[in-house]
Amino acid sequence: MVTTYLRRAYSSFATHVLDVPPRLMVFLFFLLLLSYPVTKPGLAYLYILTMANIMAIFAASWDLLVGRTGQMSLGHALFFGGGAYTTAILHVFFNFPLWVTLPISLFICVLIAFMVGLPCLRVKGPYLAVITMAIPLILLGAVIHFKRVTGGDRPISGLPRFFPSLPMYEAQLADYYFTLLLLAVSAIVLYKVAYSRIGMVMVSILDDEIASKASGINTTKYKLLAFTISALFASLAGSTSAHLLGTTVQHGLLEVTQSFLPVIVTIWGGIGTIYGPVAAAYIITILNLPGGVLYEIFKWTAENNLISKQMVYIYESHLHMAIFIIIIVLIIIKWPRGLARFVTDKLKDLSEEREIGERGKHIWKTYRKKS
Repeated sequence: MVTTYLRRAYSSFATHVLDVPPRLMVFLFFLLLLSYPVTKPGLAYLYILTMANIMAIFAASWDLLVGRTGQMSLGHALFFGGGAYTTAILHVFFNFPLWVTLPISLFICVLIAFMVGLPCLRVKGPYLAVITMAIPLILLGAVIHFKRVTGGDRPISGLPRFFPSLPMYEAQLADYYFTLLLLAVSAIVLYKVAYSRIGMVMVSILDDEIASKASGINTTKYKLLAFTISALFASLAGSTSAHLLGTTVQHGLLEVTQSFLPVIVTIWGGIGTIYGPVAAAYIITILNLPGGVLYEIFKWTAENNLISKQMVYIYESHLHMAIFIIIIVLIIIKWPRGLARFVTDKLKDLSEEREIGERGKHIWKTYRKKS
């Protein structure tokens, strides 16, 4: 009986994962993330990957809205920062326990998304982008004005960590696995929604909204559903980050640059894929955060006297963002459909049957020449 069950499980896994290149790539990537702490990384690297988990949830939530319904929202910081501020205010000013503030903040942000989405989703294109970009700025002004509750332009401090009883390294490791679990659940739910019957209806709205209306589809209902689901996971990322960002929440989480982050990550990874923004979030976070790959490259070259140590300081203060933006622009120009689509397309091409002469060790060279 056990053998029969294992055989069926393997057959289902092979059919639904191994034979589907995007899912196989995601599965291997998740195994890599799951096993990475075995290498005993430092606190800085664990923190970078923990924040990458949060950014992946944030970007995937934006991808569901834009990649499925085509509703260009540039105000996703409203839900990310709103989730962070809600959980911080509930805990610091109203003494709610940590594990109670999270679901309450999610409910409040979904309610806000519903109220904001009803009027906003009646417009489309650049008009929707401008309106959604203005809303978090309005909330930012309210945060700065109501200082007694929100702290104003000062950060709200005193938020607890998720696992305060553990030593520092074990607590950071627990944060990493906790956010990785949240990412896995969020990505699966978003992927299931995107490729379900509801997701197909959303794609029909993306392709031709007028034809969808003519077919009897309530387009406002489905656009509002995508908006609220997207807000739910964006607020989950924001609420979780409030207990990771040095246990403080500040008004920078509501600024325009925060809304542009999921846009950059999603376009870089591949719009409409869900798994693309997840993968791109790790690459961009590792490149961008202080102490990331670019910083380590500059530091190593300075230690080996290949460049002056002054260049490391110049990189930190001036060149960091410029180099990062140049890398982003070059990759978008090279692969406009996103990195994830490029990789999965190559996997599909290599899995196709080929002539006898094209097989063997020269298959990649032959394929490139043929292309």
